[in-house]
Amino acid sequence: MHLDEIVAWIDRAFGESRVLADKADMTDDLDSLRAILGGEHYQRYLRDEVNRQIIRDYLTNAVVLGVITEGGLAAFANHMETEDSRAVLALYMLMSAVEDAAELPPVKGEETVLQPLDASPEDPPHITLVPN
Repeated sequence: MHLDEIVAWIDRAFGESRVLADKADMTDDLDSLRAILGGEHYQRYLRDEVNRQIIRDYLTNAVVLGVITEGGLAAFANHMETEDSRAVLALYMLMSAVEDAAELPPVKGEETVLQPLDASPEDPPHITLVPN
């Protein structure tokens, strides 16, 4: 199973947002809103906002726990300037404990560029879905 299929399955499992579903009397407005929210530009904006929130929460927790100092936040600045660098940093943060903040590869000065995996048909899936 590919990651995009997993994400699509998860999105379908969430069902329709009740916020929009409860406003049936606003059909024209809802159609416009769905067109905007379903567009690629909004989805890109939303992904970036999520990455910003991950970085914000992670760094705040790292400072509160004393893992890094307020002055140590500067080491992350270069990795927070662009959408792509925020995506990489957020991914590392999601995969790392807050206590490892000072050891994140982007902060240690390593050049980090995410590359898509080239999965061949012979490769077995590395993710197993466990039913409830």
